[in-house]
Amino acid sequence: MVKNTIDYLCKHPVDGFSAGLVDEKNIFEWNVTIIGPPDTLYEGGFFNAIMSFPQNYPNSPPTVRFTSDMWHPNVYSDGRVCISILHPPGDDPSGYELASERWTPVHTVESIMLSIISMLSGPNDESPANVEAAKEWREKRDEFKKKVSRCVRKSQEML
Repeated sequence: MVKNTIDYLCKHPVDGFSAGLVDEKNIFEWNVTIIGPPDTLYEGGFFNAIMSFPQNYPNSPPTVRFTSDMWHPNVYSDGRVCISILHPPGDDPSGYELASERWTPVHTVESIMLSIISMLSGPNDESPANVEAAKEWREKRDEFKKKVSRCVRKSQEML
């Protein structure tokens, strides 16, 4: 399943991101580059991440972790992305998410990447992975913008 997906993406690229294997011998680890969406604070950035697929994919979701610096309410300080569709299927133990918002095997790499691009366009500060970034997003927007600008500049320098 994972091999078919990488083959498909190579033949049918999607705007906003690119993907490839970290190592040709391991189809479960991908390098992805997410292009900062136009008309957002992240515009102009090229943010690298690792997408790791579990052995039982597509029954369980992959994980996505930015390796580029990222300042965002829905990204943990270690770079892990926190969006509903990457949470295990079923009921949310904390009761915040509906089961229908969580992972289902119908999600694709494309739908995950588009969700991350959407996350960059509009942070969810009600359920933050990075509480400090969420607080800054709400209360000190200028400081938040400065930190994101630094991340964008740094991502451009890494090209």
